[in-house]
Amino acid sequence: MIKSPLKKAFIIILGVIILDQAIKFWVKSTMLLGEPHRVLGNWFFIHFTENEGMAFGMSLGGNFGKLFLSLFRIVAVIILSWWLYRITRRKVPTGLIVSISLIIAGALGNIIDSAFYGLLFSESTGMQVAQFLPPGGGYAGFLHGRVVDMLYFPILRTHFPSWVPVWGGDEFVFFRPVFNIADSSITTGVLLLIFFQKRFFRKQEEEVPAGPAGPSI
Repeated sequence: MIKSPLKKAFIIILGVIILDQAIKFWVKSTMLLGEPHRVLGNWFFIHFTENEGMAFGMSLGGNFGKLFLSLFRIVAVIILSWWLYRITRRKVPTGLIVSISLIIAGALGNIIDSAFYGLLFSESTGMQVAQFLPPGGGYAGFLHGRVVDMLYFPILRTHFPSWVPVWGGDEFVFFRPVFNIADSSITTGVLLLIFFQKRFFRKQEEEVPAGPAGPSI
């Protein structure tokens, strides 16, 4: 049994990164951009897409936006890692350590794509699979690579009623965004913090020693 909280955090982070990168590498090196593979029925597909770095396929426009997002994510990981180290030195709920570890792991997983995939792979297109370590170099510079997404769950497909303003008659898909393991890790960590914040942080507050009592009146 692993008793050290810091070791637990390290194993979680390493495990998520390895899983995330293994799937991304397989998708990037074997699939055409936009190519779908049915996994379960009509509601789970491996669908290869790329984005500029935000979760669930969202993007922040332009090269400046891409660079800003990459740098912001790196700074956030440094701050969270420092916090994680601090809380593992104290007696805190395991769930808090797991939550922060999942967020850090997810952020690192997408940072790897942004930092290195543009250097290591050629361009993915709908006609040609990307090549790993192409002779002519990669498709983008450091911190300008695109994040690989592939998990697609169109659980519900229908159309808006014709009387609905603007979207009347348009197709509605739930859940439309395509995402990856790193996105899922971040989302899970954040949701755990939200749902169990009282349990996670109350215990820390209770362990802070009270100051000296003032004079009675």
